[in-house]
Amino acid sequence: MAGPMGRMMTGGGPDQHSLDFKVSGGRLVARFKPERLTLYALLFCVVVSVGLSVAGPKILGEATDLVFAGIVGRQFEPGMTKEQVLAAMRERGDGQIADMLHSTDFTPGQGIDFSAVGNVLLFALAVFVVAGLLMAVATRLVNRAVNRTMYRMREDVQAKLSRLPLSYFDKRQRGEVLSRATNDIDNIGQTLQQSMGQLINSVLTIIGVLAMMFWVSWLLALVALVTVPLSFVVATRVGKRSQPHFVQQWRSTGKLNAHVEEMYTGHTLVKVFGRQEESAKQFAEQNEALYEAGFKAQFNSGIMQPLMLFVSNINYVLVAVVGGLRVASGSLSIGDVQAFIQYSRQFSMPLTQVASMANLVQSGVASAERIFELLDAEEQEADPVPGVRPEELRGRVALEGVSFRYDPEKPLIEDLSLTVEPGHTVAIVGPTGAGKTTLVNLLMRFYDVSSGRIALDGVDIARMSRDELRAGIGMVLQDTWLFGGTIAENIAYGASRKVTRGEIEEAARAAHADRFIRTLPDGYDTVIDDEGSGVSAGEKQLITIARAFLSDPVILVLDEATSSVDTRTEVLIQKAMAKLAHGRTSFVIAHRLSTIRDADTILVMENGSIVEQGAHGELLAADGAYARLYKAQFAQAVAEVD
Repeated sequence: MAGPMGRMMTGGGPDQHSLDFKVSGGRLVARFKPERLTLYALLFCVVVSVGLSVAGPKILGEATDLVFAGIVGRQFEPGMTKEQVLAAMRERGDGQIADMLHSTDFTPGQGIDFSAVGNVLLFALAVFVVAGLLMAVATRLVNRAVNRTMYRMREDVQAKLSRLPLSYFDKRQRGEVLSRATNDIDNIGQTLQQSMGQLINSVLTIIGVLAMMFWVSWLLALVALVTVPLSFVVATRVGKRSQPHFVQQWRSTGKLNAHVEEMYTGHTLVKVFGRQEESAKQFAEQNEALYEAGFKAQFNSGIMQPLMLFVSNINYVLVAVVGGLRVASGSLSIGDVQAFIQYSRQFSMPLTQVASMANLVQSGVASAERIFELLDAEEQEADPVPGVRPEELRGRVALEGVSFRYDPEKPLIEDLSLTVEPGHTVAIVGPTGAGKTTLVNLLMRFYDVSSGRIALDGVDIARMSRDELRAGIGMVLQDTWLFGGTIAENIAYGASRKVTRGEIEEAARAAHADRFIRTLPDGYDTVIDDEGSGVSAGEKQLITIARAFLSDPVILVLDEATSSVDTRTEVLIQKAMAKLAHGRTSFVIAHRLSTIRDADTILVMENGSIVEQGAHGELLAADGAYARLYKAQFAQAVAEVD
């Protein structure tokens, strides 16, 4: 209870610092480098699609001019030229109308040329269809590039987690790490899929539309650009206000996940100690913090679109007024103004889209920063290449002047020396916090020694690869770990090779697990979940012991391995261990001293040092620390019987 509840009280979690948008965004973009060819194809499709889409309004403007020219032309008598009609209108005092019709290419007496209008409309339809198809291809390419990049990122995170030292996980809540590996990566993927293609399309559309606007009328283009600085100011101000809230949103998500994970895995203890109300209160507080951060992030980024729409409408009004004046003066045709109004919409729309995507991008980059923070975490020291291995694994372990401390300011093990011969069983006893489990962690290289060295058959384990070292060590911990699958699969997990059902059953018999397994509905094929539902704590421990037996280790480590089994089963396991230990080196950590009487050597540890060592009888005769521990347990046992 102390572990989960203690961590729950403190909150834990990563270091708090603000989002470095430029750096994290740049690193995220750099991860697309392996997708260069896909991105080139994507860029080609988007460029052509945008080019065709931009050409569309100009083509439709020509159709409008044809219709308007036909309407104007049939108002006049045939046989006259356009210049003659305009001259006659000026003589009658209709000079303003003549100026307006000056830019219209009409033929007096000729109505609408529906054939020409139809051809132009068919051409426009073909242009828009091809543009749409190319955009569909571009969307497919975006999905391909994003999914493959996220696939590699997940691989990198998984590989990174396997290279991180145990100290990294000791300092962080599991739910927080899990949130980074799942929620944050999913958020990055969704952000990129929703914004990447659209962002490229919007930027290219802005460039293409701007070019067409200057081609149609440089004056109207300059009028349309008047609102761009205002759009930039709005986007920048709102973006800066939103960024910190998105960072806090995902931090709060990680903390909430960590709390839920701890309360779920420890729900029995929470109920036993009546902490439901306190747990619910903490959940409500963290849920409230997530709500506040999410609301502020979404609200600040959400006002971007209406503000940009307001700026867009100002742009539309300016273009319509100035365009109308240009048509009245005869400088532009109605079709050109129509096209330009469409261009102004096309120009402001991607600006609005880019601005509205700011919340997505900020959220994705905030998650990316958390992933990069994980990927940048200090790793455990790399294995030597090539790794050295003993000529023959016999199981001789030597600790030479070993010192170690978790906290640089607090020494734990100082100048510890010990030699264990092959095939010997070494029991390690002592009060809680004496360094018993730490000694095993150093042997397994879960932690590296601060000074001194540990040698296996004469080879410094720091010169061996961790896989090579751990392949020769079988370990059973006090805390059992099972995964979702059959009991046979759980036992076979300890073997580095493919094993037969007979070997699995033999290991189970050695661990005295065969009997209870066969009483289950499906025997060895009984499916259990990662919580081990359907089997007791002692039975789960027997399964993990069978797993260690199947690994056929040179060194066997049992850290309180019999703490969850009854006395009769414990005696049977001791007998099985005695048979298994033949020719193997065994390290046994035990609080119940009755279980280690037959050990070749008993080490008594206090404050990280070995204060006594010897056989059971010798240590009792010495009447020292071991004798005091033994008598205390014996007195307790008598009291319990009484």
